[in-house]
Amino acid sequence: MSQMIYEGKAKRVWSTADSEQIRVEFKNSLTAFNAQKKGEFEGKGAINCEITALIFDYLRFHGIESHLLQKLSSNELLCQKLSMIPLEVVVRNVLAGSTAKKFGLPEGKPLPRPLLELFYKDDALQDPFVNVEQVVILGYATEDDVQKVSKLAIEVNALLVSLFAKIGIQLVDFKLEFGRTKDGQVVLADEITPDGCRLWDKTTNEKLDKDRFRRDLGKIEESYVDVLNRLKKELSK
Repeated sequence: MSQMIYEGKAKRVWSTADSEQIRVEFKNSLTAFNAQKKGEFEGKGAINCEITALIFDYLRFHGIESHLLQKLSSNELLCQKLSMIPLEVVVRNVLAGSTAKKFGLPEGKPLPRPLLELFYKDDALQDPFVNVEQVVILGYATEDDVQKVSKLAIEVNALLVSLFAKIGIQLVDFKLEFGRTKDGQVVLADEITPDGCRLWDKTTNEKLDKDRFRRDLGKIEESYVDVLNRLKKELSK
């Protein structure tokens, strides 16, 4: 019998009959500001599930492995069970959000090269920013792990910048998570969706991501659907 292993803000993780596999269920919930702001819309889980499956399949085609095994239903993925590396890896191509605010710089400033930032994944601590020395010395990951996830993050960024450009979207920034397979391979995990990316229309600069919820901009569902439809059209060619 399947048992819930973990429930997060946007997903539930369930056991399966195979001890090396998990079922990931995408929820309809929306959260922001460390879950201080909450909302939802019908069908969000299915939209994010399909976006993640499309992007992970695209990345696998280009040599980037992930935990995804197959899509089970409209809002569920079958995935490898991983030993998660407790880091969020954020890649920024354009200055926006908390980093723009921290340095008192305007949003929308293109960066000369991708900026990679590490955060220790701990909701109770609000996912604090960490440097490589802190990660290694405090034992959250090895130096080799950090090098691997950093290299993979930059490779994923290059592929996704190109993909989104083809559908008229600027990939401003996004977060990634990684884990180790049972044989020690570091692979991409979690999800890639408008929840964890900043996506701006290249023509209008209209936000097509969770900032619409954070900033009360409206048209949240429409923006998520727009991203999905553009991806489906491009990746079905």
